[in-house]
Amino acid sequence: MSSSITDGLVHGGKLLVRIAENGHSFELDCDETTPVEAVMRFVESVSMISLSDQLVLCLDMKLEPQRPLSAYKLPLDDREVFIFNKGRLQTNSPPPPPEQVDILDIADPPSPSSSHNPHPLDDASDPALKALPSYERQFRYHCHRGHVVYSRSQVKYENCERLLREQKVQERALEVAKGNLDQYYKMISQNYMDFMKRYSQQNRIHSDLLMNFGRDMEKLRSIKLPPALQTATRKCLLDFVKEENLRKSADNCSSSHKQFENKVSQFKQMFGEVKRKVEELFASRTSFPTRNLEVMIKQHQQYLSEQKSILQSLGKDVNTVKKLVDDCLSCQLSSSLRPHDAVSALGPMYDVHDKNHLPRMQSCDRAISKLQDFCRVKKNEMNIFVHNYMQKIAYVSYVIKDAKLQFPVFREAMVRQDDLFMDLKLVRGIGPAYRACLAEVVRRKASMKLYMGMAGQLAERLATKREVEVRRREEFLKVYSSYIPRDVLASIGLYDSPNQCDVNIAPFDTGLLDIDISDLDRYAPEYLAGLPSKSEKHGSLKGPFPLSNDSSHSSEAEEFSLGRVEQYDSEELLQSCELVEIAGTSKMEVENAKLKAELASAIALICSHCPDVEYESLDDDKLASILKNAAEKTAEALHLKDEYGKHLTSMLRMKQMQCESYEKRIQELEQRLSDQYAKGHELSIQEDTADFSLLAEKADDGKPEILGSGVHIPCISTSEPMDEVSCISNPLDAKLGHFMGQSGKAREGVDENMMDSSGTLNPQVGSSMVEPHREELLLSDKEGKDKMVGQLGMSCTNSYTAESMPEPLTLSPSDTPIESGLDSKVSSDLLLELRSSLADKSDQLTETENKLNTTMEEVSLLRRELEASRKLLDESQMNCAHLENCLHEAREEAQTHLCAADRRASEYSALRASALKMRGVFERLRSCVHAPGGVAAFAESLHTLAQSLAK
Repeated sequence: MSSSITDGLVHGGKLLVRIAENGHSFELDCDETTPVEAVMRFVESVSMISLSDQLVLCLDMKLEPQRPLSAYKLPLDDREVFIFNKGRLQTNSPPPPPEQVDILDIADPPSPSSSHNPHPLDDASDPALKALPSYERQFRYHCHRGHVVYSRSQVKYENCERLLREQKVQERALEVAKGNLDQYYKMISQNYMDFMKRYSQQNRIHSDLLMNFGRDMEKLRSIKLPPALQTATRKCLLDFVKEENLRKSADNCSSSHKQFENKVSQFKQMFGEVKRKVEELFASRTSFPTRNLEVMIKQHQQYLSEQKSILQSLGKDVNTVKKLVDDCLSCQLSSSLRPHDAVSALGPMYDVHDKNHLPRMQSCDRAISKLQDFCRVKKNEMNIFVHNYMQKIAYVSYVIKDAKLQFPVFREAMVRQDDLFMDLKLVRGIGPAYRACLAEVVRRKASMKLYMGMAGQLAERLATKREVEVRRREEFLKVYSSYIPRDVLASIGLYDSPNQCDVNIAPFDTGLLDIDISDLDRYAPEYLAGLPSKSEKHGSLKGPFPLSNDSSHSSEAEEFSLGRVEQYDSEELLQSCELVEIAGTSKMEVENAKLKAELASAIALICSHCPDVEYESLDDDKLASILKNAAEKTAEALHLKDEYGKHLTSMLRMKQMQCESYEKRIQELEQRLSDQYAKGHELSIQEDTADFSLLAEKADDGKPEILGSGVHIPCISTSEPMDEVSCISNPLDAKLGHFMGQSGKAREGVDENMMDSSGTLNPQVGSSMVEPHREELLLSDKEGKDKMVGQLGMSCTNSYTAESMPEPLTLSPSDTPIESGLDSKVSSDLLLELRSSLADKSDQLTETENKLNTTMEEVSLLRRELEASRKLLDESQMNCAHLENCLHEAREEAQTHLCAADRRASEYSALRASALKMRGVFERLRSCVHAPGGVAAFAESLHTLAQSLAK
């Protein structure tokens, strides 16, 4: 495993390790199988941090020494590992040493002299030529000196960049440490919230048990046991437990409850202090801003650029003077440039070097030196800040860890509190359990009654089936016994008959307490189950919802109650029991037993919610959702109740209006009948009787008049009901035209309010005539044809009596017997004709309705087929469009392939022509090589080939 100090990107198979206390970075070549301990040992060798003092973090993970890097998905390009020194996290640990900066010690070049570096022109007679070597040495000296200054400045600038990188590394290390602490604190804070939630629920339950202990005892004392359960030492529910022991236990629970409250209050203060320290630490400044320092370093980049440009200028000047000296040595100076002119031109250049370039480079070097000192100061400040901040994090972590160690203690204390309050919970659960037991007794008695009834039903059904089977066997034997001898039939076994089935149920539940549903509230009132009594319900609805044990439900309690629902639920038994008279029991009694069983099951279910509620699984959100669902269901039920009440009110209003109209119509008919009866009675008194011959003669003369004139003869029948009136349709009136000439007047007497009042048919009319008339009404609305517009609700005599009295009668008393006989004969004939006509019309209407139903079914079938065809057509159109798109794409692709093939064919033709041409050239070259005549012939043939190729 090799390493190198770098700050570049981490590549695959390399792990970048950062030292938090000084910001140094190391790049390690490793793989996934490398253990974390190997990385720690390498860090120990390069940073002098012992293995036991190293804390290794990567993001929010703490790396364990015994695990490989693959457990943390390392090495990875975008992840870096930070090493923290545990020794520096101690309160009394010394601060980190001051930052050391490597200074490049480069000596200045020696001053130039002719003795150390002689030159041929030093002995020249001309002073100008003698000065040229001196200028050359000075210019080289300036250039070397500039290089030395630039190298020093470059090293200092690199030191500044390194210090900046290390400060950024320290910033990221602080962020990692802060994130690790934040995650640790969030975990502890969540544990604290869960604990306080469970404690608040337990405290609420225990406080309620202590507060209502006396009330619970009095409740149990006030509930007397039924006489069958009372003994010498057991008169009430309180006798189920020992009162003295319970009161001692209540005192112990009260003192323990107060002590535990004080301890939890102290723990809350402690955790509040932890929270305050964590928030103060997170609110403080995590590091010094390095952005300003980075800007300063970038600004000082110009000094290096300026020094580089000065070095380029000095190098050009050295080349210039060197060229002059070389020209002088080789005597190649031009006629216009003499040595004196060259020396005079080098003088100003020397002055620029000595007075401008070199001092400017020195000035740039001093500015970069100041920047290096400033970066070193900032780095030392950062080291001290990291040291102090990490000590704060270590202290806060220690405080959080101390709070974490308190949770197991308090959880154990909560378990102990539950054990102490178990007796008080027992007192709270006696009442609901007692009420549930009595409700179970009622439910079992009702279920037993239903069960016995179902057994009777089963016996009756089996007996009926047996009788059917016996009759069938007898008929079989009657048919085939004439063909087969009886002994053969007996040998076959066809003379056997099914045995009687006796359904016998052994007695059970004989020891049940003799109570009924009405005795339940007397022996176990509702308040035993934690429910308000009838006198308290109205007040409890106005007050706030009590947060007590009676109103607290956990998920375990819900699962327990669901199990109890299945235990007490007799839905299958109740559903399978039909509401019929069984074993001498009426339907009302069966329904009563069924309702008793359901009510008892509901009471037992309610009681199962109250005792033994565990605080550990209580969830306020879940409780709120349960209450919300209950409120929504209650609101929905109330809404449905209101809607149903409105519906019933509207129905009652309509029925009332209908009854009023019926009463009004009945009163009118009674008045009309009474008036006509009075008038007929007066006429019979006033007229004298005549002899029988005259009456017969009048009867013979008056019969056709009666039949032709259409005078309606009153026939009062008090034995028939007067609340129903029949309406005769137009076709029937046409048939009865020769009996009644004033049929239009007769129809005028029909009241429209009575059109729908013929729900009950006269016993003289068959019940099969009801539905055809209704169907006639429906068909008359749909087809608009002349159909029946009413029903026969009374006999025809009553119809004429109620409707056909528009004119007073002027018949003599002697005509009354004969007219009565004629009327009865006409009425009977008319009734028969009406019945036959109605039967024909009913058959016609039934046939028409069947045809209409068949036609409608065919129309619906055709519609469905049309819809399926339409969908198939749409799908076919979509498929055609998709196929067209695919065809277009295939054409485009084929066109592209064709173009490519043409292009490749042309390229192949060109290449083939070029290959043929090259082959011809090589053939000619080969012929030249093998040509006879030696070298001269070969040269000549090559020359000829070259000329041909050139053409």
